Amino acid sequence: MDILIKALQLIMSLSILVVLHELGHFIPAKLFKTKVEKFYLFFDPWFSLVKKKIGDTEYGIGWLPLGGYVKISGMIDESMDKEQMKKAPESWEFRAKPAWQRLIIMVGGVTVNLLLAVFIYSMTLYVYGDKFLSNDSLTDGVWCVDNLSKELGFVSGDKIVSVGGEPILRFSSIVEKMLSSKTVIVNRDNEEKTIIIPDNFIEQLIANEKTMLFYPRTPAIISSFIENSNCEKAGFLIKDRIVAINGFEINYHDEIAGALSNYKDSSVLIDILRGGDRVSIKTTVSPDGTIGYYPALLTFNQLEELEVYTMTSKTYGLLASFPAGFKKSVNKLGGYIDQFKLILSPSSGAYKGVGGFGAIGSLFPAQWDWERFWNLTAFLSLMLAFLNILPIPALDGGHVAFLMYEIVVGKPAPEKFMEFAQVIGMLLLLSLVLFANGNDILKLF
Repeated sequence: MDILIKALQLIMSLSILVVLHELGHFIPAKLFKTKVEKFYLFFDPWFSLVKKKIGDTEYGIGWLPLGGYVKISGMIDESMDKEQMKKAPESWEFRAKPAWQRLIIMVGGVTVNLLLAVFIYSMTLYVYGDKFLSNDSLTDGVWCVDNLSKELGFVSGDKIVSVGGEPILRFSSIVEKMLSSKTVIVNRDNEEKTIIIPDNFIEQLIANEKTMLFYPRTPAIISSFIENSNCEKAGFLIKDRIVAINGFEINYHDEIAGALSNYKDSSVLIDILRGGDRVSIKTTVSPDGTIGYYPALLTFNQLEELEVYTMTSKTYGLLASFPAGFKKSVNKLGGYIDQFKLILSPSSGAYKGVGGFGAIGSLFPAQWDWERFWNLTAFLSLMLAFLNILPIPALDGGHVAFLMYEIVVGKPAPEKFMEFAQVIGMLLLLSLVLFANGNDILKLF
């Protein structure tokens, strides 16, 4: 059921983005009296699921959910309609229009995606506001959840001062900033230390199959027990909160291992909070220094309810939401471009993390969450805009590059060259799609 919900959100999000992107081409084409032969959601090789012709345009839904397209008459595109291109251009064809009109038609899709992202981010800020865990609120530092964070040189209790020389406002942005940074400054026992991020950090992160290196330090609350658990046998219950071990006060779960390491193969007296009461229970510590429980990984909201942290909340009026939405779009797009550059650097190993529809689908939550859905849709809209404007034949950016050549040189590029470039571009895109989705498949094994 979880997979179905994620798939439905992915299909709905991509459908919205594709239809609006293609409308960005369709509307200016119609305004400039250019014939649009087809307008399709998804691709329709050999047959389509639904189609209806209205005026000169056939509208339809294809069976191959890899995007969508508009077929503009008189344009060298993925249809490779060479027969039409051999004829003299008609007044209603794309190739008969002035270069500036063709340029507007081609950048229309990217423009719509950029504006859509700003609009969605603005509306989510207006409706939901902006609630986040401030890095400054982690006065006792972070919890190193995974071994990789420890291998890099971090220890639980480190206070993240800056990443790449920039102060961190939001706790959730620490790892994202680390992807494109070389150094992290931490405050450890009131001394600043510099931790060097290795060039292959992303490769290590991908190999580790985890992105949550850090988490806010959380209380030691029992969520479940291991088999033959010592503490369960002693009378501990789920939701008990450990607050002391042999008189040593425990504030966070990450302090447990160090406290128990001195009592391996012996008994300890542990104080717990249960329903508001403080209870002392004696239990045995195993040879490996554990008592046999799994900690509760509390959400930020749950941590706020326990008064461990205070979330930062901002609300926006309708007018104020638009500049805030624009700023958020710029920041998100900038972060994505920084990560995209890393993919082009083999030494980073980032290319190993390139994913297809499975990776994108996994971003959506297993339960339908409209705030999360719209924020992800806005981010995907920025991704679609950026990737489409790359100067690769078969993408909008490739067509724009040829148009800029025509405007500068004063004549269009040779049709044979454009046709050849279109084929190369399509093969390149197909290879990228196969590589990305192949990575998704390999991750299943």
